[in-house]
Amino acid sequence: MTDFLSQLSHRPYPPPTTSWVMRQTWYNLLFAHWPVPAGAMRRVLPPQLEPDLFEGQAWLGVVPFGMSRVHLRFTFPLPWLSYFLELNVRTYVTVRGRPGVYFFSLDAANPLAVALARRWYRLPYFNARMRMKTTADGWIHYESCRTHRGAPPADFRARYRPAGEAYTSVRGALDHWLTERYCLYTVSDGVVYRGEIHHAPWPLQLADAEIELNTMAAPTGLELPRTAPLLHFARSIDMVAWPIQPVTS
Repeated sequence: MTDFLSQLSHRPYPPPTTSWVMRQTWYNLLFAHWPVPAGAMRRVLPPQLEPDLFEGQAWLGVVPFGMSRVHLRFTFPLPWLSYFLELNVRTYVTVRGRPGVYFFSLDAANPLAVALARRWYRLPYFNARMRMKTTADGWIHYESCRTHRGAPPADFRARYRPAGEAYTSVRGALDHWLTERYCLYTVSDGVVYRGEIHHAPWPLQLADAEIELNTMAAPTGLELPRTAPLLHFARSIDMVAWPIQPVTS
C-alpha cells in the first residue's frame, strides 16, 4: 500500500526526510478549473502569498472527491473517522520559490475530521451535508450543502465521469501545473505554514461534467467566468502527509 513512497522522479523537489504522519486515499476526483485574472486573485489572497501563474493566468479549482482509509501513522482506519466526502476550492501560490496549493475552503461531511483539521492544520474546513452516488452508466452524482454555523453558504451539485484513458501529464503542460503539487499553504495569525505531501503521479483522465449548481467560489469574492471549466478526473490515489510547519527564512 505504500509502494508509491519510492516513486520520486516525478517530484519537483525531494520529500521531507522526517517521517510522514498521516495516510489517505482520495477517489473519484473531479478537477474543475476556471481561469481568473491575476490581479483579481491577488486581491483575495492573503498578502503573504504570491499567486502562481501559468502563462500570466491564475486558476481557481473546485474539486469534489471521496476520502477513505484516513489514519495516522502506526494506526488503522476507523469507520466513523476515516471515510467521508470532501470538496475543496483552491488556487495556486508560491512561497520562497516553492509552488503549492492554497485552499479557500474545504467542505467535509465529518464534523470530527473538520474540527481536527481546523485545529491541527489551521485549514478553513467547514461542515457540510454531502452525497456521492455512482450510477450504472458511469456518472458520479455529487451534492454538497455547507451547514457550518456562521460560515458563508456554499453549494455544489453536479454529475461527472471520466471521458478517456488514464494518462500521466507532461511537465510544462497546464494539466501537470494544475495537479502535480506537493505542498499546501495556509496563513494563521499572519504566519505562513507549509504542509508537505507525497503521492505517485496523478492518473489523470479527461472528464465530462454537468454542473447544475455551483456557488462554491462566491465566498472567495471571485466571479467565475461564464465559460466551461477545464475538466480532469482521477479514479484514485494514495498519499501521505507531514505536519504543517511555519515557513521561515
